[in-house]
Amino acid sequence: MDLYSRLHQKNIRARLIAGWSQYLHSRWEEAFAGHLTSSEKQEIYLKDDRYYSGYLWHLFSYKKVDHLANNQAIRAFHGQSKKSCYLFYQHSDDVYLIDQGHLLTYELLSKEEDVYVVDSDFTWTFVITHETETCGPYFAVKSSQSLASL
Repeated sequence: MDLYSRLHQKNIRARLIAGWSQYLHSRWEEAFAGHLTSSEKQEIYLKDDRYYSGYLWHLFSYKKVDHLANNQAIRAFHGQSKKSCYLFYQHSDDVYLIDQGHLLTYELLSKEEDVYVVDSDFTWTFVITHETETCGPYFAVKSSQSLASL
């Protein structure tokens, strides 16, 4: 069952927004990796088209920003006040606007790979990678906030 069907089954309103993927990738990068130089982004293959295809979540696996991982990340995601959220993928143009973010759970998203959930203000993000055994999931807040309160 695809994600849209699982969301619908849980009565979670989700709207597919065509053509927003690149825009959200850029907004996410600005919000969570804006402190890195172009050279630093290149070193971690943040947006690479040669070796590692580029993954925004390399920001976490290369430890370039404070974040929570694994069960701590899941707990922080579940505890986060979630209203309207965007859900997008690393290698897909699919973007969903989730109006009832408070209904999103890790269990609902756990079958997804390289998926990013971010609130509409880009103050926090939750990421599930395709390397679930060694990388992630991850949770982070915008650099102006602190993880200490989570």
